[in-house]
Amino acid sequence: MAITPGMAAGGKAAPSSGLTREERKVIFASSLGTVFEWYDFYLYGSLAAIIGKQFFLGDPTTSFIFALLTFAAGFLVRPFGALVFGRLGDMIGRKYTFLVTILIMGGSTFIVGILPGYASIGIAAPILLVCLRILQGLALGGEYGGAATYVAEHAPEGRRGYFTSWIQTTATLGLFLSLLVILGVRTSMDTASFDAWGWRIPFLVSVVLLGVSVWIRMSMAESPAFAKMKAEGKTSKAPLSEAFLTWRNGKIALLALLGLVMGQAVVWYTGQFYALFFLTQTLKIEPASANIMLAVALALGTPFFIFFGTLSDRIGRKWIILGGCAIAALTYFPIFKAVTHYGNPALESAINNSPVVVVADPASCHFQFNPTGTAKFPSSCDIATAQLTAASVSYTHQDAPAGTVASIKIGDKVYPSFNATMTADGLDFDKASKAREAALKKDLGASLKAAGYPPKADPEQINRPMLVLMLFILVLFVTMVYGPIAAMLVEMFPTRIRYTSMSLPYHIGNGWFGGLLPTISFALVASNGNIYYGLWYPIIIAVLCVVIGALFVRETKDNNIYAAD
Repeated sequence: MAITPGMAAGGKAAPSSGLTREERKVIFASSLGTVFEWYDFYLYGSLAAIIGKQFFLGDPTTSFIFALLTFAAGFLVRPFGALVFGRLGDMIGRKYTFLVTILIMGGSTFIVGILPGYASIGIAAPILLVCLRILQGLALGGEYGGAATYVAEHAPEGRRGYFTSWIQTTATLGLFLSLLVILGVRTSMDTASFDAWGWRIPFLVSVVLLGVSVWIRMSMAESPAFAKMKAEGKTSKAPLSEAFLTWRNGKIALLALLGLVMGQAVVWYTGQFYALFFLTQTLKIEPASANIMLAVALALGTPFFIFFGTLSDRIGRKWIILGGCAIAALTYFPIFKAVTHYGNPALESAINNSPVVVVADPASCHFQFNPTGTAKFPSSCDIATAQLTAASVSYTHQDAPAGTVASIKIGDKVYPSFNATMTADGLDFDKASKAREAALKKDLGASLKAAGYPPKADPEQINRPMLVLMLFILVLFVTMVYGPIAAMLVEMFPTRIRYTSMSLPYHIGNGWFGGLLPTISFALVASNGNIYYGLWYPIIIAVLCVVIGALFVRETKDNNIYAAD
């Protein structure tokens, strides 16, 4: 019997309400596997500082930089994973492809947990770690498109938003789960033990989740839409060229990226990753407290993925997504200023009452975009602004004559910066420059403290309920843009090239536009001096997305996803 729109898996008429046993199994199996993959992916980022010390040779700062570079590699290769596994998914089927992706992800994560460090096997340790991280990124690039496509193609007509919204909870739940596991292991032992071997436990326990996920996925049937298309002999022989080298389909993929996904990506990363970065790095709130507050906000916000996914089945998907982007762009500045007010009021007061000025030749001040985490900026202006940005100090610029060595004015005190000398390989400051950098940092720290800039947030002054509320609002924006987007991406493309077509724009948007957000935002803050200036990146991207999406992207709610072409 042919499967048609409006039928559930197995050819039975879809119920008007409630879920069949098979539908619950499809949603649970796909969501659990994807939660597990995001859990694996986020573990590394959360533990990057410790992993850097274990696997990379050098001082702690250099080790951390290379650990972050390895973390970034996982994001940068995601689009390539989308191409590789998207092609397989459109040629051989959804089920087997995303069974392979979960095995690659789970196996790579478990091996990180048992991989010897640099002290044991030397240079082989970081090489193997980078390879494992690349495998994780490739697998994640193939997982999302497979899971979203599989669930949508099982969904009854008129309920795809609800069905796929469960998949949309998985990235947030994976982050939530990784934070909880790390926090639980950290609090069960002393810091020295955790840094030495305890950090491996979250990686090792993932093998249990892997076993459960694989066992469930092995028992699942192929998606009805793909099975129907395969039975009719309509599967694609060249999904990559069909998807991207013909204007008809390539145009849709480009619009999906520029008119939907890039906005969704920056809102998602701002509401979760950048918010956590802002709490810990800018406001200097103790990481455990920041993690707990974000975890509470995530727990409160997660049901809204389902709410907005379901709402999109009734009123359409496009305007919910674009509305979330627009509201986020309009409110980011007041929300993050409120986060500062409730999280570190002493810093807020110091910024308002103790202005800091960088006096420098404008030509010596550069945009410190550093996506790999390895570049060094040796000019006196760049050294001064990087030091102030790291200390969460807002400052203004004052132009000086050409060739002037930059200086920092705090009240009536002036601290000269310096032009650093690089090492022979050009990768770092030389020993003398590092010593001068450390001395400048020490002098600035003492003067900033005297001017009222706190070295860290005072726990007694943190208004935790209001901070959780602000974080919840940011997560709510995430649920608006993310809840309906899987269904919309599935509905934009024909069955024969759906896996490939939706995966690439999704992972370019989230892996590159979203993944580079912290780096770009830091560079913006360092170039301007205002701690909120980095918000212009997600705001501009979100506004561009709203304009392009409103003008050129069509609503998809009523599209027939069983059409092969």
